[in-house]
Amino acid sequence: MQRDVSAHLTLDVTTPATLALAVAVAAGHDADERLTVTLDGRPVPVRELADEHGTRLHVLDAGPGALVVDYVARVAGSAAEPVPPTEAELLRHLRPSRYCESDTLGPTARAEFAGLADADLLAAVSSWVGTHLAYVPGSSLPTDGAVRTLLARRGVCRDYAHLVVALLRALDVPARLAAVYAPGLDPMDFHAVAEAWVGGAWRVVDATTLAPRSSLLRIATGRDASDTAFLSVHHGAATLREMTVSAVVDELPADDVRTLVSIA
Repeated sequence: MQRDVSAHLTLDVTTPATLALAVAVAAGHDADERLTVTLDGRPVPVRELADEHGTRLHVLDAGPGALVVDYVARVAGSAAEPVPPTEAELLRHLRPSRYCESDTLGPTARAEFAGLADADLLAAVSSWVGTHLAYVPGSSLPTDGAVRTLLARRGVCRDYAHLVVALLRALDVPARLAAVYAPGLDPMDFHAVAEAWVGGAWRVVDATTLAPRSSLLRIATGRDASDTAFLSVHHGAATLREMTVSAVVDELPADDVRTLVSIA
């Protein structure tokens, strides 16, 4: 499988700032890639930092001006075999987090999914979230968590993923969030999905069903969206003016929510 992905960001930096980008494909892939950053047309030095789960952060310092970020990558085949999680990591992904209030949603999870496990549980949670929420762009705030999403009954991909993660953690299934490039997604954008530790591997749960799971390409992974933002601004101010994302695959595969799938 060959996947071609790109991201284009344009920002207005109004006061000197440190920016952290999570747009590059995660470590472990054989990627032919290029990242360029310019400020008012001049190249900006970028330093790469390794974060958890293979996440690669690109950090830069920029003064006021028009900042342009361009990333392109071609990835052939699958990633290297992932390192198994430690027991401490699995325990961390059982706990409530900022956007995944699994303690609050415990009674709901137990009432809806009692007696289910493994693939049957993942399929049931995916279908339940998919039928209880409406996908409405712009309907949620960046600070919304799983509880507010369930009450509002609508959201975007990160909201679906947060609700899935919270319900699974409430049922003592380790779960986390992954930011990905998603060939087949419409409208095209950065995408967010849940992952659950089932059968000795991280399995993808995407209640939006907007893109085939086997074509996804990992960017960042964490407890929830607070760990996986494509852009973070620190020590200054910058406004995102334009963003274009693309992701294509040589052959778009079929998908079945009942099948266990891992991000390759």
